[in-house]
Amino acid sequence: MREVWIFLVFVCVGEFLYLLRIRRQLEEWLRFLKGLQEMPAGNSFVKGNDILADINFELNGILEESRKQFVELKRAENANRQLLTDLSHDVRTPLASLMGYLEALDSQNTKEQEEYIHVAYRKALDLQELIDMLFQWFKLASHEQEYQMKTYDINEMTREAMIAHLPVFEEGQVSFSAHIPDEEWLVKMDRTSYTRILGNLLSNAVKHGKCSLIEIAVDRCGDRVLVSVSNNGIAIPEEELPFIFERLYKGDSSRSEGGNGLGLAIARELTRAMAGEITVKSVQGGETCFCLAFPLLVREN
Repeated sequence: MREVWIFLVFVCVGEFLYLLRIRRQLEEWLRFLKGLQEMPAGNSFVKGNDILADINFELNGILEESRKQFVELKRAENANRQLLTDLSHDVRTPLASLMGYLEALDSQNTKEQEEYIHVAYRKALDLQELIDMLFQWFKLASHEQEYQMKTYDINEMTREAMIAHLPVFEEGQVSFSAHIPDEEWLVKMDRTSYTRILGNLLSNAVKHGKCSLIEIAVDRCGDRVLVSVSNNGIAIPEEELPFIFERLYKGDSSRSEGGNGLGLAIARELTRAMAGEITVKSVQGGETCFCLAFPLLVREN
């Protein structure tokens, strides 16, 4: 009987030591997995040739395959970055020359050539806009966008952006109204990015909203400043509103004709980069309103 108890004690001690080994090995694996970011080329090791060693062998195999895929993805990412950079430079140079000649011809042409030259010039402008938008999205997606964050009067910047788009309103036969306070409301943002955001919203309303009236308003709500861009054009269907800011999402073909689905996605990314928020509301038979919200700086006395 005593021998049986001794045997059981040895069995229990053995099982306990084995479980303890498993626990220690699991803790080691956990530390190893957490440290992969600091040591991506490392492997884990297990002594012996039992099931733990087999599991460790399979784990190292999975990690090695993941490393190979990661290297391939980085190589493809670098290749795509270089391709897009080269493409943008290769296309921009001849496009600039083409636009220069077309612009000159558009102002000095015969009546027979006028229609064709004007169409060609507009197409060149559309191509330039597409290239600029693709290049902008690429910089945002690859986190290469640089921001010059400074303090500005958002009311003054909004007026400047609106004035810059007056030719677009006139060409599209769109009326506009502005409700911008004369006060100085300070915000911290990148001037170029804010101009691009408003430009995308205004161009989107004219080209795709097919509106006849655009309203721009700046208001305050607590510690935030709100900039709204509203139009009376074609409403955005309710089921599409949650996806309207997604990359390449074009939505209803009646609104997206000629669009590339990048303008609103870029507007959202730039807004977020400046600690802002962009939302949209659209009512059938009413208006579509995009609202930007940015933190308002309080001037110290």
